[in-house]
Amino acid sequence: MKAIDQWFDEYGESHQNPLNKVAHWVCVPLITFSVLGMLWAIHPTVAIMAVVTSLVFYMALSWRIAAAMLGIAVLMLLILEAMPAVFWPSVIIFVLAWIGQFIGHHIEGKKPSFLKDMQFLLIGPIWLLGFVFRKIGLRY
Repeated sequence: MKAIDQWFDEYGESHQNPLNKVAHWVCVPLITFSVLGMLWAIHPTVAIMAVVTSLVFYMALSWRIAAAMLGIAVLMLLILEAMPAVFWPSVIIFVLAWIGQFIGHHIEGKKPSFLKDMQFLLIGPIWLLGFVFRKIGLRY
């Protein structure tokens, strides 16, 4: 398995343009939230199992990143639990956020990383976290 820095470096290659980066800062969390929302609409246990599965992957890369993602996922799940309707808002968010992602990549002039390796769908959220960790001086 690649080390976390290898994942981040490879992901970062197609995320250099400032507008694409902004698109990712907005859209990646929204996509994560919306995917959890659609899974929550199937059944809350399905969403929780998706979180647990992703955390296993994250733990293999960094326990600190995994712990931060656990906190974010719990917050997202609590928001979903409080929402009166989950499925259709999640679908709308998902579609709009992916449009934003593809606009960002069009501006960047590079294909999204997940077209090369589907695991990059899990790297996107922690790539953002890695930036936050470095900015505040935390090791991951």
